[in-house]
Amino acid sequence: MTDTVKKPSHAEEIKLASRYLRGDVSKELDDTSNDYVSDDVYELLKFHGSYFGYDRDTATERKKAGLEKHHEFMVRLRMPGGQLTAKQYLIMDDLCDQFANGTLRITTRETFQFHCIVKKNMKPFIKAINEALLSTLSACGDVVRNILWTSAPIKDAKHKIIEDLGYALAKHFAPQTHAYHEIWIDGENIVDPETEEEPIYGTLYLPRKFKIAIAEPLDNSVDAMTNDLAIIPFFNGQTLEGYNVCLGGGLGITHNKPDTYPRLATPIAYVKPEDIVSVSEAVVKLQRDNGDRTNRKHARLKYVVEENGIEWTRKTLESYFGKPLQDPRPMGKFDIPDHLGWHEQGDGKWWLGVPISSGRILDRDDERIRTGLRKVIQTYRMDLRLTADQNILLCNIDAADKADIIALFKEHGIKLREDISAVYRDFLACVALPTCGKALAEAERVKLPLVADLEKIMEKHGVLQEKIAVRMTGCPNGCARPYVGDIGIVGRTPDHYAIYIGGDFEGTRLNTKILDRVPFSELPRMFDVFFADYAQGKLSGEGYGDYVHRVGTDHVVTQLQSQCAGAVWLK
Repeated sequence: MTDTVKKPSHAEEIKLASRYLRGDVSKELDDTSNDYVSDDVYELLKFHGSYFGYDRDTATERKKAGLEKHHEFMVRLRMPGGQLTAKQYLIMDDLCDQFANGTLRITTRETFQFHCIVKKNMKPFIKAINEALLSTLSACGDVVRNILWTSAPIKDAKHKIIEDLGYALAKHFAPQTHAYHEIWIDGENIVDPETEEEPIYGTLYLPRKFKIAIAEPLDNSVDAMTNDLAIIPFFNGQTLEGYNVCLGGGLGITHNKPDTYPRLATPIAYVKPEDIVSVSEAVVKLQRDNGDRTNRKHARLKYVVEENGIEWTRKTLESYFGKPLQDPRPMGKFDIPDHLGWHEQGDGKWWLGVPISSGRILDRDDERIRTGLRKVIQTYRMDLRLTADQNILLCNIDAADKADIIALFKEHGIKLREDISAVYRDFLACVALPTCGKALAEAERVKLPLVADLEKIMEKHGVLQEKIAVRMTGCPNGCARPYVGDIGIVGRTPDHYAIYIGGDFEGTRLNTKILDRVPFSELPRMFDVFFADYAQGKLSGEGYGDYVHRVGTDHVVTQLQSQCAGAVWLK
């Protein structure tokens, strides 16, 4: 009997033949006889920071009318640590009118993405982004994605060390191909692809996307343990001692495929400060050479670590690193501070954290977020930081300007920290319909009415001010990190959701699926049972996920069966 050698996925063939990400990207974008691109170019465009799709709201109607789908592109920035200047923000705000749908959208990886870009605008749009000294290269694709660290602009040695490492890793793992500049900026081949090399990625790049986050336990606002590589620094006061290196986090799954699962990163080793970049490269190479290139749904580092075991992972990592690794250090309890509202930076200036619902910067009837933000940033020219919970921090503010800034926000009806509930603050939602091709149900567009229902229910049961992280996604890929935190709501079919409970607010415990197809209209009824039970049984200071973890998910299901007897979604 002979072993069957599995064939690499088509994506691997595309990368191999692409001449370091060139393919026919430029040629197809220049073809104005249609508004779409081939599947091969779609795969390569991801590396350049774009996904290709169509308006799903109009697809059925257009099909009935005998029309093609309305094709469009999403473009995402690579913005390490979510940092940008006032000038860059104002340019991005202008560009979203000129080329996109008139909104900026903060993602859960501390960056902006733009929606509804048409094909003819792709080249001038991305060129304009680069002229603002920003980039889209490796914002998507089978490479190291945007690197996260705390957005808090605290001026001390610890935060400077973390920031410097984040930028060092972003530079170290940036793809070396000249294809990006040829296609989007220079418009000509300046290097022979035959002579190019990708010293870390190789000709095939990685088997799948690779995510890195840096977080000390006292500020895990980036949910570091959900990343392929979580880097946890240890400080003695303001002095760096070293880092824990944790491998194998990742949240994407496929419904009804038990061989796909969410996983939190496992601490593998402790390394000295001077070794952290080298060991990070060793982790990426471990994934490059051992990840599954035959099945993209099984290609993340989490499966390599889980299926080969911790001992194999450590020994293999040592072989790439070139020397023995120390055991990881014990880590204390993680925490997630609230970065919204006013905070002192430590240098005599202040930052103001502004809540942005689902990260969508646009003017609504009752809240002119986009206009107000532009006015404030244009007037005071402050630097900005985007957060992993889809909010925005306005930095380096003089104390004398605080009152005038608040007055401008109030003038535009913009909610600040004191104007929102805890559940509003801690509810994340992905883009979902109509712009995401993977969405099975709504998320961003139904967030605000669902939050309004939650606020009423939680106030009724006296738990409105409890810190409860609710994460909602339109599909199981997990962009809003629904599998950690207290409650996850995951799109299952149109208007129906799978429900997960029992994680923790700090992002260090996975939750558990208890329901599979709850109609959106039934979510308030379900939450009423959740919070009535929680209010009656919780301990002082106990979060909802911690309560569920203590009493068990079976207890919660029993409460649902008692209070919602006969509901189809309980079967």
